[in-house]
Amino acid sequence: MPTDFALNGTPCTGGSTPSGSPSGPGDGTPSAPPSTPTSPTPSPTPSTPGGEPTIVPDPSWTCGAPAGIVPPARGRLVLRVSAQLGTVHDVGVTQYGRRRILDVRGGTFTGDRISGTVLTGGLDLELTLTNGATELEEINVLRATDGTLIYLRGCGVAPGGESTVRVVPDFEAPTSSPHAWLNTGTFAATRVVDTATNTLQITVYDVSGVSPAEPRLRLTDPVGLANQSWDCATGSGTRGAAVFSESVTLGASLAVGASKQGTRNIIPITGGTTSGRVTGSVLAGGADYQLIGSTATLDARYTLSTADHELILVRNCGPIGRLVPTFEARADGPYAFLNTNTWLSSDPGSAPGGVSITFYERR
Repeated sequence: MPTDFALNGTPCTGGSTPSGSPSGPGDGTPSAPPSTPTSPTPSPTPSTPGGEPTIVPDPSWTCGAPAGIVPPARGRLVLRVSAQLGTVHDVGVTQYGRRRILDVRGGTFTGDRISGTVLTGGLDLELTLTNGATELEEINVLRATDGTLIYLRGCGVAPGGESTVRVVPDFEAPTSSPHAWLNTGTFAATRVVDTATNTLQITVYDVSGVSPAEPRLRLTDPVGLANQSWDCATGSGTRGAAVFSESVTLGASLAVGASKQGTRNIIPITGGTTSGRVTGSVLAGGADYQLIGSTATLDARYTLSTADHELILVRNCGPIGRLVPTFEARADGPYAFLNTNTWLSSDPGSAPGGVSITFYERR
């Protein structure tokens, strides 16, 4: 190393500090650049393995998992569903919250043990509560590659601000089929709507070896808000004045066959008209997801579009001879009177291409 040198005739010995330059600590070592103040690092939130909590639904919508829905991805992947959606119907704010109806128009599903297609006639019934949380009912009809029909109904929840809904799927496969293992499994799933492709993605995991663990995120419904029902409504009384009538057209019946709940038969709803205090049309989509035994129990789910451009979600449910309908209409709209759910239904009668139904006041 050189011991001295000059710049433009001026000796450079390292013994002085140019004006305006920061000085070192006094031993010739350059000082470190000034540090930037930083905010304290927050303590991480405790989490289950995988970084997600167990979600505990409100008791009114437990999804069959009152101890909580575990993070699905902690289990073993079973299948992925990619369902194509039709029109997304926004009913508006009903007596339960903001209701959206997503019609399933087909799709595919794949897995290690089973794969196939998604049939038309499924529904995704999304409810956003006033606190931002989501309650979801998911219904799909699957056809495996060997032709076996499978009925899939799921119940889901998500906290406010979360777009991925956690679902507990319940499969009904024919007990005589090679897919009967679906009837007894313990499953959890995620459901995501992809608006770019207008598809619904459901990813199902086997969580039979996963136990609910801390932390638990407990969801609570807003105080004073009516709770939607997972089961059919019941009611007694006699028929009063007729409210309105429907003529509903139907597609070909889809027989799942004998399964864990009974013999499941699905009849897609393809359209129709209404008359009376509700005048308009029956939209294509949904179905009557009925169970056949010593008596038939119907569970028809579909949407009405009125002549004045309102949407009404219908569920007409119960044994033949004791059908009790429930309705969801915009709470500040002209059909809010239906939300009281004090009605009775006739049994289905014959009509061109389908059935006729009349709804009555309940006395």
